[in-house]
Amino acid sequence: MKPNSAWMQAILPLFRMHTQQFDNALRDIKDEDALVRIEGRTNHITWMVGNLVNCRYWLANVLGMPHKDPYEDLFNLAKALDPQAQYPDLATLKKEWHTISPLVFRELQQVTDAKLGEAYPFGMNVDFIEENRLNMTGLSLDRESYLLGQLGFMRRILGYEGVKYDINKELSY
Repeated sequence: MKPNSAWMQAILPLFRMHTQQFDNALRDIKDEDALVRIEGRTNHITWMVGNLVNCRYWLANVLGMPHKDPYEDLFNLAKALDPQAQYPDLATLKKEWHTISPLVFRELQQVTDAKLGEAYPFGMNVDFIEENRLNMTGLSLDRESYLLGQLGFMRRILGYEGVKYDINKELSY
């Protein structure tokens, strides 16, 4: 399906690649390793994954979708890791990722230039970033890229292979 907005011709491939890389980054990660913090200073993999899921829910909201992250209290707006918090396991977060992602993908295909141009105040107050739905979409995907890179780094630190670029052709989002 061709997207309604020409802007999405650049966004959709990145969105889909992130969907693929999410699974690749989590491949073979053990639950106990997912909670390891390097020297007690880094975020753990579970926190990173929860933030990735939250990015997808946030993007859904930017696009006007009513969906709410069930773990928003732990991850909303990149909330800092709480060492005392009980975080959901990777399987639960992966399920949430694959629940919200196809819905957001469909909305990205259907969104119009007019809607993308609508103001979306975020409070960044950066002179060169117009706070509209299009730019918030781009910033959301930028955040995903950052977190996926962090996951790749954590994989290597914890002794796992680097992230592969395997493509699961069954994922159409």
